[in-house]
Amino acid sequence: MEGVTVVEHPLVQHKLTLLRDKNRSTKSFRELLSEIGMLLCYEVTRDLPLTMVEIETPLAKMMSPTIAGKKLVLAPVLRAGLTFAEGMLDLVPGARLAHIGLYRAPETFAAVEYFFKAPSDLAERLVIVIVPVLATANTAVAAVDRLKERGAIDIRLVCMIGAPEGIERMRGIHPDVPIWTAAIDQGLDENAFIVPGLGDAGDRAYGTK
Repeated sequence: MEGVTVVEHPLVQHKLTLLRDKNRSTKSFRELLSEIGMLLCYEVTRDLPLTMVEIETPLAKMMSPTIAGKKLVLAPVLRAGLTFAEGMLDLVPGARLAHIGLYRAPETFAAVEYFFKAPSDLAERLVIVIVPVLATANTAVAAVDRLKERGAIDIRLVCMIGAPEGIERMRGIHPDVPIWTAAIDQGLDENAFIVPGLGDAGDRAYGTK
């Protein structure tokens, strides 16, 4: 699919298999979620611009590359997106964080916002929207809508698993937002859960079901 990158690195695929297992403990699920987040962060930031700066090693002065421009903004969609983002923060500890509280209405599957807080200078930063799964894409679309309302221009989206329906909807509404995912699954069931998927990421991460 145009604008969609499937990360097929063996470590990502191995950890995703472990994560999908219904017998995985809550603790192990959170740890894997964070680890996959870190690995996907390598891919979604692969083309960040660099600039040369002068440093001094113990042996000599040299010109060496460093990331150019302002630091990233990580924008996890709560709840499970926060654990997903923790691995990325381990890799990019200087990143700023936007919090987007959205849940899916059980009957209509519409996105309902309950919290939003973001840095004021989104227009000057690369914003990475973090959602564990892209099912109907309702919450992801709503998150990108809000970020654009606040001035964000350069936005990327990262998820572990996407459904073809959700990816198509996201690309149709926000074609300027590229997507990185570890897998594209079969599709959605009658309850709008991804099949085979991994279940409700929030419930599994926090033991709330």
